[in-house]
Amino acid sequence: MSGKILKGIVCSITLSALAITACNDDPSETQQAPPNVLLIAVDDLNDWVGCMGGHPQAKTPNIDYLASRGVLFTNAHCQSPVCNPSRASLMTSLYPSSSGIYFLNPDLKQSPVAVKNKLMPQRFVEEGYHVTGVGKLFHNGGGQNETYIPNYGGQFGGFGPMPEKKISTYPGHPLWDWGVYPERDEQMPDHQIAEWATERLAEPHDSALWLGVGFYRPHVPQFAPQKWFDLYPMESLQLPETVNHDLDDISPYGIDITRLEHVSPTHEWVLENDAWKPLVQSYLACVSFVDAQVGKVVKALEESTYADNTYIVLFSDHGFHLGEKERYAKRSLWEDGARTPLIVVGPGIAPGKVSNKPVQLLDIYPTLLELTGLQADPSLEGNSLVPLLKDPEAEWPHLARTSFGPGNYAIISEQYRFIQYNDRSEEFYDHSKDPHEWNNVIAEDEYATAIEQHRQQIPQARYEILGAGSTGHKSYVASEANRAANAE
Repeated sequence: MSGKILKGIVCSITLSALAITACNDDPSETQQAPPNVLLIAVDDLNDWVGCMGGHPQAKTPNIDYLASRGVLFTNAHCQSPVCNPSRASLMTSLYPSSSGIYFLNPDLKQSPVAVKNKLMPQRFVEEGYHVTGVGKLFHNGGGQNETYIPNYGGQFGGFGPMPEKKISTYPGHPLWDWGVYPERDEQMPDHQIAEWATERLAEPHDSALWLGVGFYRPHVPQFAPQKWFDLYPMESLQLPETVNHDLDDISPYGIDITRLEHVSPTHEWVLENDAWKPLVQSYLACVSFVDAQVGKVVKALEESTYADNTYIVLFSDHGFHLGEKERYAKRSLWEDGARTPLIVVGPGIAPGKVSNKPVQLLDIYPTLLELTGLQADPSLEGNSLVPLLKDPEAEWPHLARTSFGPGNYAIISEQYRFIQYNDRSEEFYDHSKDPHEWNNVIAEDEYATAIEQHRQQIPQARYEILGAGSTGHKSYVASEANRAANAE
């Protein structure tokens, strides 16, 4: 990006008294208009983004541009590496261990705890905002987007369009497919979602705007038109860094919970069918495609009347494995499954800053309340990120927590990741020496104090598992059955 463009970016976020009471030294200073909110969700996006460096060939100029305008959180984590519980947690600011929503079902209304919390869109409606959204913001199951997003614009085909026959040779779940399809961007739901959002940003409203835009890619099926695959020629494509025997220091339970009853291809199948590079290429193509859609929405905002008074939050609901730890898809407590991009941009937020403090998706809700000058809600379990938006290196006493069913937790600090499974087996990784989490140092004496500090963060109160029958439920049940059998 040229210096001229970057200078323009900086100038476009001039601080003013209209900005935010939260980042203002004088909270009593009057705001002329409430700030607007643009929430951008990307489905299954890991750190294969240019500004995060997860893959050296990732091309994401629009997300990188957005990061240059605000604060990029490089150590942000979901509360569950699955779509439904992650999004439920974000919209309620409740941990899965508090709500009982651990897996792909149930709906929020089936949690006696979750229904007591005001969902983020509902809170902004009550505060007088015009609330609207499009695409995947809540999980698709049970019509949650239509139920919980007022003035909802639709899914525009969701994970479609789908070919008559699978493109790949993988015989499993119909969503698990990848390759060049369809012919044109205009046929993709995410293209239509971006168009719908740009139209909303061009409309005047009598009140402040809360707009949620949820994109479906790079979630499977990993389809995109040919031009996006052309960005990643197969002959020069790089696979992610891995090591042989990476699972040797993982407990049987840790292996079971990330494999039993899952629908993604096994590593053995991928290697036997020479599918690793095609999977990586398809994922990167989808990432670049959705990056272009993000760019359209951001450009529309910059050209709208909302440009100078809007907070943008871009996030993914969880990470995604592409061969790391010999697996594919999400549903793990490791870095690749739980870490997510998180970018916050807006009035009063210095551009081009980076924070490595451990933060969480359930921090987004309380952060937006403070940024927009609204009263805090003590029932929310997240923490406002405003102190880090003021100073990315500020003191931050909080750790991040991810779970996959009760008893399976990862606790993340600035340097370490601690994992404890329901059979009490554990893992510990020192990211200063081992950013790929290849070496489980749980038994090394030098880390004993740090391990115990992280272990103390494991929640003891755990709501029962709600819902039944999803892949996550089945995986948890199968892992527990193996645990019981091994104990005998």
